[in-house]
Amino acid sequence: MPPTWLDLNYRGTCKLPHVEGNAALQVTKLSHRYLSLKEDVLDEVSFTINPGERVALVGPNGAGKTTLLKLILGMENIVRGDIIVFGHPARHSLHHVAVVPQRSGVDWRFPVSVRQVVMMGRYVHLGWFKHPRKIDFEAVDSAMETMKIQDLADRQVGELSGGEQQRVMLARTLAHDADLLLLDEPLNYVDLATQELIFHTLEDLTAGGKSVIVSTHDLGVLTVHFTRVLFLDKKIIADGAPDEVLTPQTIAKAYGFEFHKDYHPWTSS
Repeated sequence: MPPTWLDLNYRGTCKLPHVEGNAALQVTKLSHRYLSLKEDVLDEVSFTINPGERVALVGPNGAGKTTLLKLILGMENIVRGDIIVFGHPARHSLHHVAVVPQRSGVDWRFPVSVRQVVMMGRYVHLGWFKHPRKIDFEAVDSAMETMKIQDLADRQVGELSGGEQQRVMLARTLAHDADLLLLDEPLNYVDLATQELIFHTLEDLTAGGKSVIVSTHDLGVLTVHFTRVLFLDKKIIADGAPDEVLTPQTIAKAYGFEFHKDYHPWTSS
Protein backbone atom coordinates (compact mmCIF):
# COMPACT_ATOMS: atom_id res chain seq x y z
CA MET A 1 0.00 0.00 0.00
CA PRO A 2 1.43 3.45 -0.88
CA PRO A 3 2.19 5.77 2.04
CA THR A 4 -0.42 8.28 3.15
CA TRP A 5 0.29 11.96 3.68
CA LEU A 6 0.35 11.76 7.47
CA ASP A 7 2.66 8.76 7.84
CA LEU A 8 4.95 9.67 4.94
CA ASN A 9 8.28 9.46 6.73
CA TYR A 10 10.56 7.19 4.66
CA ARG A 11 11.93 5.02 7.40
CA GLY A 12 14.70 2.86 6.13
CA THR A 13 15.34 4.75 2.89
CA CYS A 14 18.94 4.69 1.76
CA LYS A 15 20.70 7.96 2.48
CA LEU A 16 22.66 8.77 -0.65
CA PRO A 17 24.60 12.04 -0.43
CA HIS A 18 24.14 15.01 -2.74
CA VAL A 19 26.08 14.83 -5.98
CA GLU A 20 27.98 18.12 -6.06
CA GLY A 21 26.94 20.50 -8.81
CA ASN A 22 23.62 18.80 -9.50
CA ALA A 23 20.20 20.39 -9.45
CA ALA A 24 17.92 19.96 -6.47
CA LEU A 25 15.28 18.52 -8.78
CA GLN A 26 15.37 17.55 -12.43
CA VAL A 27 12.18 16.34 -14.11
CA THR A 28 12.52 15.03 -17.66
CA LYS A 29 9.68 14.12 -20.05
CA LEU A 30 7.47 13.02 -17.18
CA SER A 31 4.06 11.68 -18.19
CA HIS A 32 1.45 9.99 -16.03
CA ARG A 33 -1.98 8.48 -16.47
CA TYR A 34 -4.27 6.93 -13.89
CA LEU A 35 -5.86 3.61 -14.83
CA SER A 36 -9.35 5.09 -14.51
CA LEU A 37 -8.63 7.85 -17.04
CA LYS A 38 -8.23 7.84 -20.82
CA GLU A 39 -5.89 10.82 -20.97
CA ASP A 40 -2.58 11.67 -19.32
CA VAL A 41 -2.75 13.95 -16.30
CA LEU A 42 0.88 14.92 -17.01
CA ASP A 43 2.25 15.11 -20.54
CA GLU A 44 6.05 15.19 -21.01
CA VAL A 45 6.70 17.65 -18.21
CA SER A 46 10.31 18.82 -17.99
CA PHE A 47 11.96 21.39 -15.71
CA THR A 48 14.95 21.86 -13.40
CA ILE A 49 15.05 23.49 -9.96
CA ASN A 50 18.32 24.58 -8.40
CA PRO A 51 19.25 24.95 -4.73
CA GLY A 52 17.89 28.13 -3.21
CA GLU A 53 14.93 28.56 -5.56
CA ARG A 54 11.45 29.34 -4.23
CA VAL A 55 9.07 28.16 -6.94
CA ALA A 56 5.31 28.57 -7.22
CA LEU A 57 3.50 25.75 -9.02
CA VAL A 58 0.37 27.27 -10.51
CA GLY A 59 -2.49 25.89 -12.58
CA PRO A 60 -6.21 25.09 -12.60
CA ASN A 61 -7.81 22.21 -10.73
CA GLY A 62 -6.95 18.97 -12.53
CA ALA A 63 -3.74 20.43 -13.96
CA GLY A 64 -1.63 17.66 -12.40
CA LYS A 65 0.01 19.64 -9.61
CA THR A 66 -0.69 17.17 -6.80
CA THR A 67 0.12 14.23 -9.08
CA LEU A 68 3.50 15.78 -9.83
CA LEU A 69 4.26 16.15 -6.13
CA LYS A 70 3.19 12.56 -5.45
CA LEU A 71 5.52 11.28 -8.18
CA ILE A 72 8.44 13.19 -6.69
CA LEU A 73 7.59 11.71 -3.28
CA GLY A 74 7.26 8.13 -4.52
CA MET A 75 3.53 7.98 -3.75
CA GLU A 76 2.89 7.12 -7.41
CA ASN A 77 5.07 4.94 -9.61
CA ILE A 78 7.01 6.61 -12.41
CA VAL A 79 6.22 4.85 -15.69
CA ARG A 80 7.33 7.40 -18.29
CA GLY A 81 10.06 9.94 -17.71
CA ASP A 82 12.65 10.59 -15.01
CA ILE A 83 12.84 12.43 -11.70
CA ILE A 84 16.31 13.10 -10.32
CA VAL A 85 16.78 14.57 -6.83
CA PHE A 86 20.25 15.91 -6.02
CA GLY A 87 21.84 13.63 -8.61
CA HIS A 88 20.00 10.40 -7.78
CA PRO A 89 16.71 8.83 -8.91
CA ALA A 90 13.90 10.16 -6.75
CA ARG A 91 13.18 6.76 -5.13
CA HIS A 92 16.73 6.75 -3.71
CA SER A 93 16.62 10.34 -2.44
CA LEU A 94 13.38 10.49 -0.49
CA HIS A 95 15.25 11.42 2.67
CA HIS A 96 16.12 14.73 0.98
CA VAL A 97 12.45 15.58 0.36
CA ALA A 98 9.72 16.71 2.77
CA VAL A 99 6.09 17.60 2.14
CA VAL A 100 3.30 19.73 3.55
CA PRO A 101 0.18 18.11 2.05
CA GLN A 102 -3.22 19.60 1.42
CA ARG A 103 -5.24 19.57 4.62
CA SER A 104 -8.02 17.66 2.84
CA GLY A 105 -5.58 14.81 2.17
CA VAL A 106 -4.83 14.17 5.85
CA ASP A 107 -6.95 12.10 8.22
CA TRP A 108 -7.00 14.47 11.19
CA ARG A 109 -8.90 11.91 13.27
CA PHE A 110 -5.65 9.97 13.70
CA PRO A 111 -5.05 9.94 17.50
CA VAL A 112 -1.70 11.71 17.76
CA SER A 113 -0.52 14.83 19.50
CA VAL A 114 1.11 17.84 17.88
CA ARG A 115 4.52 16.83 19.25
CA GLN A 116 4.11 13.29 17.85
CA VAL A 117 3.28 14.61 14.39
CA VAL A 118 6.28 16.94 14.39
CA MET A 119 8.49 14.05 15.57
CA MET A 120 7.41 12.13 12.43
CA GLY A 121 9.72 14.48 10.57
CA ARG A 122 12.66 12.92 12.39
CA TYR A 123 11.88 9.31 11.48
CA VAL A 124 14.01 9.46 8.37
CA HIS A 125 17.01 10.15 10.60
CA LEU A 126 16.16 7.43 13.12
CA GLY A 127 15.81 4.36 10.91
CA TRP A 128 13.89 1.31 12.09
CA PHE A 129 13.08 0.71 15.77
CA LYS A 130 15.27 3.52 17.09
CA HIS A 131 14.11 5.84 19.83
CA PRO A 132 14.40 9.63 19.45
CA ARG A 133 17.65 11.08 20.71
CA LYS A 134 18.42 14.43 22.28
CA ILE A 135 19.14 15.91 18.84
CA ASP A 136 15.70 14.77 17.63
CA PHE A 137 13.86 16.32 20.56
CA GLU A 138 15.83 19.53 20.05
CA ALA A 139 14.92 19.60 16.35
CA VAL A 140 11.24 19.11 17.21
CA ASP A 141 11.31 21.85 19.86
CA SER A 142 13.04 24.23 17.45
CA ALA A 143 10.53 23.50 14.67
CA MET A 144 7.57 24.09 16.98
CA GLU A 145 9.12 27.33 18.24
CA THR A 146 9.63 28.56 14.67
CA MET A 147 5.99 27.86 13.82
CA LYS A 148 4.81 29.28 17.18
CA ILE A 149 2.99 26.13 18.30
CA GLN A 150 4.88 25.25 21.50
CA ASP A 151 1.73 25.77 23.55
CA LEU A 152 -0.09 23.19 21.38
CA ALA A 153 2.47 20.41 21.85
CA ASP A 154 0.21 18.08 23.82
CA ARG A 155 -3.02 18.82 21.94
CA GLN A 156 -4.55 16.28 19.55
CA VAL A 157 -4.06 17.47 15.96
CA GLY A 158 -7.72 16.88 15.16
CA GLU A 159 -8.73 19.49 17.73
CA LEU A 160 -6.83 22.31 16.05
CA SER A 161 -7.98 24.99 13.63
CA GLY A 162 -7.01 24.82 9.97
CA GLY A 163 -4.24 27.36 10.39
CA GLU A 164 -2.85 25.56 13.43
CA GLN A 165 -2.86 22.25 11.55
CA GLN A 166 -0.90 23.82 8.72
CA ARG A 167 1.64 25.13 11.20
CA VAL A 168 2.01 21.62 12.62
CA MET A 169 2.63 20.11 9.19
CA LEU A 170 5.20 22.75 8.35
CA ALA A 171 6.87 22.17 11.72
CA ARG A 172 7.11 18.48 10.84
CA THR A 173 8.79 19.47 7.59
CA LEU A 174 11.23 21.73 9.42
CA ALA A 175 12.09 18.91 11.83
CA HIS A 176 12.85 16.70 8.86
CA ASP A 177 15.51 19.23 7.78
CA ALA A 178 15.05 18.20 4.15
CA ASP A 179 16.74 20.04 1.29
CA LEU A 180 13.75 19.99 -1.07
CA LEU A 181 10.38 21.04 0.37
CA LEU A 182 7.06 20.45 -1.38
CA LEU A 183 3.98 22.33 -0.15
CA ASP A 184 0.61 21.48 -1.67
CA GLU A 185 -1.72 24.49 -1.37
CA PRO A 186 -0.55 25.43 2.13
CA LEU A 187 -2.41 28.76 2.09
CA ASN A 188 -5.90 27.27 1.95
CA TYR A 189 -8.07 27.94 5.01
CA VAL A 190 -5.37 29.74 6.97
CA ASP A 191 -5.41 33.24 8.42
CA LEU A 192 -3.19 36.09 7.28
CA ALA A 193 -0.81 35.70 10.23
CA THR A 194 -0.20 32.03 9.35
CA GLN A 195 0.30 32.91 5.67
CA GLU A 196 2.94 35.48 6.57
CA LEU A 197 4.67 33.08 8.97
CA ILE A 198 4.76 30.43 6.22
CA PHE A 199 6.24 32.84 3.69
CA HIS A 200 8.87 34.20 6.08
CA THR A 201 9.89 30.66 7.01
CA LEU A 202 10.21 29.65 3.36
CA GLU A 203 12.27 32.74 2.60
CA ASP A 204 14.66 31.88 5.42
CA LEU A 205 14.96 28.29 4.20
CA THR A 206 15.77 29.22 0.61
CA ALA A 207 18.21 31.88 1.78
CA GLY A 208 20.02 28.95 3.45
CA GLY A 209 20.19 27.02 0.17
CA LYS A 210 17.13 24.79 0.44
CA SER A 211 14.69 24.52 -2.47
CA VAL A 212 10.95 25.01 -2.17
CA ILE A 213 8.01 24.23 -4.47
CA VAL A 214 4.62 25.60 -3.43
CA SER A 215 1.42 24.64 -5.23
CA THR A 216 -0.98 27.57 -5.04
CA HIS A 217 -3.98 29.18 -6.70
CA ASP A 218 -3.22 32.61 -5.24
CA LEU A 219 -1.76 34.64 -8.10
CA GLY A 220 -1.50 37.71 -5.89
CA VAL A 221 1.41 36.31 -3.85
CA LEU A 222 3.62 35.29 -6.77
CA THR A 223 5.53 38.52 -7.42
CA VAL A 224 6.09 39.16 -3.71
CA HIS A 225 7.05 35.76 -2.31
CA PHE A 226 8.51 33.67 -5.15
CA THR A 227 11.60 33.77 -7.32
CA ARG A 228 10.06 31.66 -10.08
CA VAL A 229 6.68 30.48 -11.34
CA LEU A 230 5.80 27.24 -13.14
CA PHE A 231 2.42 27.35 -14.89
CA LEU A 232 1.20 23.78 -15.29
CA ASP A 233 -1.81 22.43 -17.15
CA LYS A 234 -0.77 18.84 -17.87
CA LYS A 235 2.14 20.45 -19.72
CA ILE A 236 4.40 23.31 -18.74
CA ILE A 237 2.60 26.42 -20.01
CA ALA A 238 5.18 28.95 -18.79
CA ASP A 239 8.29 28.94 -16.63
CA GLY A 240 10.25 31.94 -15.41
CA ALA A 241 10.47 34.90 -13.08
CA PRO A 242 7.04 36.05 -11.82
CA ASP A 243 7.11 39.43 -13.57
CA GLU A 244 8.01 37.71 -16.85
CA VAL A 245 5.46 34.88 -16.95
CA LEU A 246 2.55 36.33 -14.98
CA THR A 247 0.75 37.81 -17.98
CA PRO A 248 -2.90 37.82 -19.13
CA GLN A 249 -1.84 35.65 -22.05
CA THR A 250 -0.30 33.00 -19.79
CA ILE A 251 -3.27 33.02 -17.44
CA ALA A 252 -5.69 32.71 -20.35
CA LYS A 253 -3.76 29.75 -21.74
CA ALA A 254 -3.53 28.00 -18.36
CA TYR A 255 -7.04 28.67 -17.10
CA GLY A 256 -8.99 28.90 -20.34
CA PHE A 257 -10.32 32.46 -20.04
CA GLU A 258 -9.22 35.96 -20.97
CA PHE A 259 -8.80 39.26 -19.13
CA HIS A 260 -9.30 42.78 -20.43
CA LYS A 261 -5.96 43.94 -21.82
CA ASP A 262 -5.61 46.59 -19.07
CA TYR A 263 -6.51 44.23 -16.20
CA HIS A 264 -3.70 42.87 -14.06
CA PRO A 265 -5.14 40.40 -11.51
CA TRP A 266 -1.95 40.11 -9.51
CA THR A 267 -2.00 43.83 -8.61
CA SER A 268 -5.72 44.43 -8.13
CA SER A 269 -7.25 44.58 -4.66
